[in-house]
Amino acid sequence: MTTELLWIMVLSAVPVLEQKAAIPLGLSLGYSDVLVYIVTLVGAIIPAPFIMLFIPKLFEFLKRFDKLGRLVHWYEKSAMKRGKNIVKYELLGLLMFVAFPLPLTGVWTGSAVAAMLKLDFKKAFPTVIVGAMICGLILMLVFKGAVSLFWIHG
Repeated sequence: MTTELLWIMVLSAVPVLEQKAAIPLGLSLGYSDVLVYIVTLVGAIIPAPFIMLFIPKLFEFLKRFDKLGRLVHWYEKSAMKRGKNIVKYELLGLLMFVAFPLPLTGVWTGSAVAAMLKLDFKKAFPTVIVGAMICGLILMLVFKGAVSLFWIHG
């Protein structure tokens, strides 16, 4: 794996950016669709089990500190507000939340909300993976379609 592909994988694991930034970058650097899809999918799902298993414990620890506690409460409130369909529809809501590449949705927030709701890890983690797979496909189609619209064939 080249250093560029490794950085693309790392970018896809960064909160907020995730596959939404990594896929266009990988494709614009000339890598094949399949390679970009696989590399960004792996990068996107690497944080999920850690978030789902450890974020509740980390948040409880951080709540002991005044300013960090306020930040944690704000994040929890914000994430739960964005993830209201996860609350309502559980796994189907989680799938939709991760799958559709909208601002402030994705693997990170979806995994955090799943953890806060205490969804069964054995069901929620595969749901996040499938959501990330769908998200990657949507982004590939959108990016490839947008490029083909503006590409001048000579």
